[in-house]
Amino acid sequence: MQLSEQEIIRRQALEDLIKLGINPYPADLFHVNASAKDILENYPKQKIEYKNVSIAGRIMSRRIMGNASFAELQDATGRIQIYIRRDDICPDEDKTLYNTVFKKLLDIGDIIGVQGHVFTTKTGETSIHVSSFKILSKSLRPLPIVKETVDESGKVTLHDAFTDPEQRYRMRYVDLVVNPHVKDAFIKRTQLVNSMREYLNDKGYLEVETPILQPLYGGAAARPFKTHHNTLDMTLYLRIANELYLKRLIVGGLEGVYEFSKDFRNEGMSRFHNPEFTQVELYVAYKDYNWMMDLVEEMIEKVAIDLHGTTKVLVGDNIIDFQRPWKRFTMYEAIEHFTGIDISEMNEAELRSTCKQLNVKVDESMGKGKLIDEIFGEKCEPNLIQPTYITDYPVEMSPLAKKHRSKPGLVERFEAICNRKEICNAFSELNDPLDQRARFEEQLELGKRGDEEAMTLDEDYLRALEFGMPPTAGLGIGIDRLTMIMTNSPSIQDVIFFPQMKAEKRTVNIEMELSDLGIRKELLPIFQKLLLTKAKLKEQKATKLFNDICGMRKKMKLEEVENPTLEEVEGWLTKL
Repeated sequence: MQLSEQEIIRRQALEDLIKLGINPYPADLFHVNASAKDILENYPKQKIEYKNVSIAGRIMSRRIMGNASFAELQDATGRIQIYIRRDDICPDEDKTLYNTVFKKLLDIGDIIGVQGHVFTTKTGETSIHVSSFKILSKSLRPLPIVKETVDESGKVTLHDAFTDPEQRYRMRYVDLVVNPHVKDAFIKRTQLVNSMREYLNDKGYLEVETPILQPLYGGAAARPFKTHHNTLDMTLYLRIANELYLKRLIVGGLEGVYEFSKDFRNEGMSRFHNPEFTQVELYVAYKDYNWMMDLVEEMIEKVAIDLHGTTKVLVGDNIIDFQRPWKRFTMYEAIEHFTGIDISEMNEAELRSTCKQLNVKVDESMGKGKLIDEIFGEKCEPNLIQPTYITDYPVEMSPLAKKHRSKPGLVERFEAICNRKEICNAFSELNDPLDQRARFEEQLELGKRGDEEAMTLDEDYLRALEFGMPPTAGLGIGIDRLTMIMTNSPSIQDVIFFPQMKAEKRTVNIEMELSDLGIRKELLPIFQKLLLTKAKLKEQKATKLFNDICGMRKKMKLEEVENPTLEEVEGWLTKL
């Protein structure tokens, strides 16, 4: 591992602490009796004296001033200033704890615990006058601390801000330290889930758990992740939905069940899609999709009020109002409203022609349902900002929904669309086992045509239906997408602590890698930029390598660096 200069210095400080008999990673409990937020909000307004404060956190800044110093300590609630005098923490002759440990061996990012009393400085800042401190964890990597500079006009410029999205998502632990405001979205996410759980519990529904590893995947149209169980010697799938197991519980006599579940779909990634996501599914016996629409409106309205104190939520440039009732369109009405075309009586060939007319991309594997879904997704969803119900879907699009009681060819299904994206999906659940078998068989035919998202045929689920499932309303709400809306977050990665990422590209120490080739040191930054390892150099032709290096030198504006000659380049390659 190649260490930076700062990392080497910190490791040396670690060794020096150990030599002084200080354990940089102590195991014993450090008692905390206050927080930064608590002190700043209550002192001195509430006349709480805070005489014996014990608090812990990270050092985020330091000002060393001879025999006294200031520092900022950051805990989970915020930052507070601490004031340390040498003679307070070192009352005896030995001043090592201040002169050496605090001044020289501590760094920004180190976690310490302090004890003392709260006071107000001459500049009016609430601070902790430290009487003792203890190192709780030595940081061996420097934090990307933001610095500010102010020019003559008073313009403030930030430097070294930790803003690169890929780095923030990959190193969320650093993101939370240096950008503490990002945790607000995650706090609201937890509040959102708690609000929904409270609502469902108050209705008397039972929270349950169902299998994540399943012998058959089902409950949604999606491609699964596949694995193998060695002991059982059988293929298993990470669930794409928990629907079929929850409905088995309805068969078993439970009247209302729900689950906040982690589901997994082996599909594309975007700012709206993560392969691992969270949803809540709810199934209630003796209800239908009309009843479920009322429940969803009521529950989401409650969530908005619990999080924001109002039904109106700012999302991007729009104010979205979750106050009941929400607008409703049937699927066909929505398509006709936004395209001017009535597709309700069209067959598959006519739908393909309509897709072509509307410039909607389709392929040969798509059946009637998928074609309609593509039209809706392209031409309707982008126009739906306020929460809107889309109801009464074609039967081909909904293999698990009950046929409509009065509209042939349709099913009793709705989706809620908000801010241009689906946030929930719900049915009057199909409980006719013969009809369900026929629908599964139609899905198998679509699979034979190449539809990788077609459902499988689940014989055990059909057997459960044959024992009899009461009329049931079912619902699935995507927690990640709903959280995006409720926190005004532009990407799903902003509301998932650890989103899925591509494999991290490891930086190669080019200087060590190419040390025996005789390459001039000033050229090495170009090799680093081009990621030219020995393995890659072996694949290069001298002329191409020469041109690439000269081009990158110009691009990097390294005017003071002299280009290599073609003979130099050929000499490097002969040494490989």
